[in-house]
Amino acid sequence: MQVLDSSAFIHEYHTDDQTASIPLVADELEGEASFRFDAMEGAGMHIHIPASGTVEKIRRAAEETGDRETLSDTDIRLLAAAFELDATLVTDDYAMQNVAQRVNVTVNVIAQDGIDEQRNWRFQCQGCGREFDEHKERCPICGTELARKNPA
Repeated sequence: MQVLDSSAFIHEYHTDDQTASIPLVADELEGEASFRFDAMEGAGMHIHIPASGTVEKIRRAAEETGDRETLSDTDIRLLAAAFELDATLVTDDYAMQNVAQRVNVTVNVIAQDGIDEQRNWRFQCQGCGREFDEHKERCPICGTELARKNPA
């Protein structure tokens, strides 16, 4: 089974496998992409609503990798759906791919290259330059905003 992100509908992704998605994806789509979602749902695409416990597990994994701030609620719930259904997630989103790798969810990419490695992001103060493992809005030392930094 494949769980489809909005990019699958935008780029007219086709598969012979069973498909699933979540209601929030339909809300993100416009025009022909929205019609494709409706057509696939009418043709038997499973609409899955993941359990709140699974959603929370994915949020924690996203916190651990440092991707939480870049993922939308839709992204988190898509990852949770793929996790629960033991399915392949179809997305071009790099942050989703990073978290998927962390929770052992297989990913297929559509129009972009996939990620080469999993990253556990660090956060650096834009003022004093100190680095932190966890994301905070502001540096606890000088109060300046933190930015995500590649750990490599």
